[in-house]
Amino acid sequence: MAEEGRRGEEDDHGPGAAHRGFVVMENLLEKLKLLNYEEEVLVKHNMKSLARHYFVSSPYLASNPGEQFYMFTIIAAWLINMAGRPFIEPQEYDEPNATVSNILAELRAFVGPCMTQNIAERCHSRADSKWV
Repeated sequence: MAEEGRRGEEDDHGPGAAHRGFVVMENLLEKLKLLNYEEEVLVKHNMKSLARHYFVSSPYLASNPGEQFYMFTIIAAWLINMAGRPFIEPQEYDEPNATVSNILAELRAFVGPCMTQNIAERCHSRADSKWV
């Protein structure tokens, strides 16, 4: 029975669903490069370039969630500023929930009041790259 349940889940997402995050991350990285994030973000913060699968969650990849979160917030702040909205860059030791709330508040300003944390989490879980 458990076997049938697993098969049903696989059919819903397709056999390549486990690899979709890798493809989305590669596309994200290409878009960031087009926006010159290496010069505008990495040099400013003295950080190394992102690996092709930096934000992908996988048991096969080493990760540092704190470092990934900080990098995400720095990139999000930079993108918000590039869009013409003033946004104070988060610091590494800022309270994470407050940081996410500030980023979501700015996203709501772009897309309207329908943007909620629940919607953002669902988009993230589907690896939806429309926000970038």
